[in-house]
Amino acid sequence: MEERLQKILSARGMVSRRGAERWLEAGRITVNGCTARIGDKADPQRDDIRVDGRPLPAPDRRTYLMLNKPRGYVTTLSDEKGRRTVAQLVAGCGARVWPVGRLDLDSEGLLLLTDDGELTQKLLHPSHEVEKEYHVWVEGNVARGLPILRGPLSLDGAPLRPARVEVLGANLLSVTIHEGRNRQVRRMCAAAGLEVRRLRRVREGGLTLGGLKPGCWRPLTPEELSQLLDAEK
Repeated sequence: MEERLQKILSARGMVSRRGAERWLEAGRITVNGCTARIGDKADPQRDDIRVDGRPLPAPDRRTYLMLNKPRGYVTTLSDEKGRRTVAQLVAGCGARVWPVGRLDLDSEGLLLLTDDGELTQKLLHPSHEVEKEYHVWVEGNVARGLPILRGPLSLDGAPLRPARVEVLGANLLSVTIHEGRNRQVRRMCAAAGLEVRRLRRVREGGLTLGGLKPGCWRPLTPEELSQLLDAEK
């Protein structure tokens, strides 16, 4: 099946789609011996696609998972205290994967796991400030706390980028942040005089939890993997 070259290169883990466009503009990509241009399509099963004269690598066999982490699990591969770990939840995936980022013991929701060390480093680098959206059930005076949550806040002496906070229902907030500080949303709510009763991450960048049930996981789709690559800074 023919697809745009940007999508093919991104799905093979070579470069983001924007990066592939730059490669195309530079004339680095050929299809069946002809220099390709932005907008060109090809079938990787049929066509000879090359970058700088070298054929594409085989399809990436690395593993990329989305887990709906339940409360009561630690985001580690093992735990010296004998607590349940996210590694136990994905033990049947066929690969040794590790979590990308963290969700604390009492938090739940979207967690990425992979065996791709290069992508892990890129996603965890401080320059990679991808949006993370949380649904937060709180107790306290929400009307009084909202201006504080939406205003300038600092943690550990460092300023935070303003959060986007929306009221979804009685004592239920949507909080979108860009950094990934330790227990950031809980500490922001505490600064606003609100006590967090439940916290669930529902989105990271363009990836959404959807209807994935707690404790269940699924592989990322090629489109979702491309979104992660496109989000690189």
